[in-house]
Amino acid sequence: MGKPILMDFTATWCGPCKMQKPILEELKEEMGDKVEIKEIDVDQNGDLAGKFGIRVVPTLVIEKDGAEVKRFTGVTKAEVLRGELEKVL
Repeated sequence: MGKPILMDFTATWCGPCKMQKPILEELKEEMGDKVEIKEIDVDQNGDLAGKFGIRVVPTLVIEKDGAEVKRFTGVTKAEVLRGELEKVL
C-alpha cells in the first residue's frame, strides 16, 4: 500500500489559496515523507482538475491507493487535514 497523497488544487490568482499554502507547508514539515503533498494549478492542469470535478479553489483531495478518501473545499486547518491523513496512514 502506498502513502496517502494530498492534492491541493489551487490557482495563482486565488486569495484563499495563498492562505492555504503555509498551512500545507506546516503539515508537510510535520508529517515528513509519510504523506505526499502535490500542488496542482487548475489553470495549468485543466484536464486533471476536470477529472476530479474541481469547481472551487482551493480544493484539497486526499487519495490513498488511487481512491479518493476525503475532499475539502476552501481553506482547511492543519489539524483537520492531519486527522484525516493519520486515519489512512
